[in-house]
Amino acid sequence: MSIRRSPQSPRFRWSDVTDHALYLDRRAFMLAAAAAALTPGGRAEAAPPAPPAGSPLKAARNPAYALTDPPTKLQDITSYNNFYEFGVNKDDPARLAHTLRPRPWSVEVGGLVARPHKFDIDELIGLAPLEERIYTLRCVEGWSMVIPWIGYPLSALLKKVEPTSQAKYVEFVTLMDPEQFPGQKPGLFNFSSLDWPYVEGLRLDEAQHPLTLLTFGLYGQVLPNQNGAPVRVVVPWKYGFKSAKSLVRIRLVADEPKTTWNRAAANEYGFYSNVNPNKDHPRWSQATERRIGEFRRRKTLMFNGYDQVASLYAGMDLNKYY
Repeated sequence: MSIRRSPQSPRFRWSDVTDHALYLDRRAFMLAAAAAALTPGGRAEAAPPAPPAGSPLKAARNPAYALTDPPTKLQDITSYNNFYEFGVNKDDPARLAHTLRPRPWSVEVGGLVARPHKFDIDELIGLAPLEERIYTLRCVEGWSMVIPWIGYPLSALLKKVEPTSQAKYVEFVTLMDPEQFPGQKPGLFNFSSLDWPYVEGLRLDEAQHPLTLLTFGLYGQVLPNQNGAPVRVVVPWKYGFKSAKSLVRIRLVADEPKTTWNRAAANEYGFYSNVNPNKDHPRWSQATERRIGEFRRRKTLMFNGYDQVASLYAGMDLNKYY
C-alpha cells in the first residue's frame, strides 16, 4: 500500500525529535525519578555511534507493503527505543541490550490449539518464506518511524498449530529474566511498577490479518537485541507497545488477555490501542505525530494509514473500545 508523503523536511538528530514534556509525561505517573536522567530542556545531544552490523537475514521484498516515505535511518531505529525491560530512557536498550542472549531460544505455542508445539528459534524462522515489508511504526507518545521489517504473517504459525473453535484471542508473553533484562530487577531506578513479564494480546481475527507480522529481522539483518530479538510481533495499525518483543510464549485463549499496560493504567492504554487521531490520550493529543528525522509534525492517520483493517471494527465505538 502507499501512504502520502509530506514535503521534504530538515533532518534532525534522534534526540531532537520527541517533545521533552511528552517524553516525561508517560513515565512520570509510575517512575518520576527517572526523569532526572533526561537532558534538561530538551537540548540536543551528540548522535549515538552507528550500531554494529548484525548477521544478514535474507528475505524477498514484498512490493504490496511499500511506502513512498524513505525508511528511518538504521542508527535511529536501533538507538531510539522503548523497551522497558532494559530501562525507561530511549538510549537504555542500545546501551544495555548486550545482556540479552538470543541464542539458544525457543517459543512455546499452545493453549486452545490442536497441535501445541515448542519451536526452536531456527525452526520458527524456517516455518514460512521470509519477506521484507516496510511498515510505519506509530508510538503512543506521538512519534513515528518507517521500518523495513523481515518476517512472515503470524497467520502461518497459527495455521500450523490449528486453533480450536474456543480460541478467541492470542496472548504474547516476553521473556522474564532479570539477569538478561536489567529493567525487570526491582529498584528505584527500574520500571519495577510494571507487572513482569510483559504481556500483550490481540483478537484472533486481528492476529490472523495479513498485516500482522511475526518478525525476525529489520534492514536486511537479524533483529538487534534492543528491537526485540530474536522474535517479536509487529502490528502496524496499532500503537507500538502492542507489538510485543522477545517472545517466549504465544497462547490461544478464550478470554481477553490481561495486558501489561492495560493493567498498569487502564484509563490510558486500552486493549485495542488502534492508532486513532480522534481518541486522545488523557494527557496529550493524538491528532499529530513527529516522524523521526523530521521537524514538522504531520497529521496522524486513522489505523496508521492501514485502512484495510477497518472492517475488523465495523460497528464498534472506537472511543469506547480504545
